[in-house]
Amino acid sequence: MAEVRGGGASGDARPELEEDLSEVSDFLKAIGKQIKILRERAGLTQKEFAKQVGYTESLIGAVEQGKRTPQRELLEASERVLDAGGLLIVTADDIEKAKAKARVRHPAWFRNYAGLEAEAVEIHEYSTLVIPGLLQTEAHARALYGMRQPLLPEEVIEQRVSARMARQEVLTRWPRAIFSWVIDESVLHRPLGDEKVHIAQLEQLLTVGRMRGMTLQVMPMARSENPGMAGPFTLITPKGRPQNGYVEIQQSSRLVTDPEEVRIMNARYGTLRAQAHTPKESLALIEKTLGER
Repeated sequence: MAEVRGGGASGDARPELEEDLSEVSDFLKAIGKQIKILRERAGLTQKEFAKQVGYTESLIGAVEQGKRTPQRELLEASERVLDAGGLLIVTADDIEKAKAKARVRHPAWFRNYAGLEAEAVEIHEYSTLVIPGLLQTEAHARALYGMRQPLLPEEVIEQRVSARMARQEVLTRWPRAIFSWVIDESVLHRPLGDEKVHIAQLEQLLTVGRMRGMTLQVMPMARSENPGMAGPFTLITPKGRPQNGYVEIQQSSRLVTDPEEVRIMNARYGTLRAQAHTPKESLALIEKTLGER
């Protein structure tokens, strides 16, 4: 059984390590500026360009600002639409190297899990207190890091937020991994950040929950039995490797590799899914919660 000390997959990082991200950050900003200049030269708005390359306008905006790492598929589509003469596609390999460098934004204790997550073919997570990290909006993640005690320096908050947003690229990678989440209903009613941040976060849950290949379920608070009362956990299967478990509490986290422990976690997760609302019922509940805001 391997053990990793620190915070966890959905949020809290301890101890904090100071890391130099300037090289990666500047590189991504430079790529974003190139795309923006070429787009404007072509006379396209972000909305028009996003439609032509098959991505959302918000993603294009984030890429142009250097806040998101462009996928190879986006670079290829941009190359074609903007007639970039090879300027963008030539950066694809460098982008992959930059993504690898970006992983240093995670503290040392978290890198083992982050490495597994980046190559996972299956991720299943049960969350009791917070929105899972892969489903968080940027504003929600920033609010979580901003309320940490002891307080984090602003530059560390931005590093951690950027790292979390970069992790979410696994949701759009193809072939897509198998994802499922069971979230305790109480999380839907906990307006971390402020009301505006919380509403946007609920809308994000609906967006992901409606995506093909994503299964989102809510465990109702009214259930008289709940096999997940021992706390949150994640089941993760890296490509070509056995499934692992991941658990965390306060300042400790543990990567579970013992087959028997992983089997028990699997059985527990299966029961949680059976007792939770169905995916359709869960989305309806989230919509109802939004309507009450």
